[in-house]
Amino acid sequence: MTDGASRGLTTVSGDELKSLLRHLHRGELACPVTPGELARFGFQDRSEPLLHTLRGLDEAAVRAVIVAVLAERDSSS
Repeated sequence: MTDGASRGLTTVSGDELKSLLRHLHRGELACPVTPGELARFGFQDRSEPLLHTLRGLDEAAVRAVIVAVLAERDSSS
């Protein structure tokens, strides 16, 4: 495991997470998330930390994780 994956979603920007969430809401991002799905939306460079955290999760769980991370970031700023 590389350092980026061990830090979970801390290396993924809020804008990137919001973009993923938009794709989920639109029904465009299939779950469980795969490297191919991430590449389809231009996230191939972020696939390691995203997959480390989101791999194997269904849509509701992926949505919950992203929303929780964004909410935590908003509350700490």
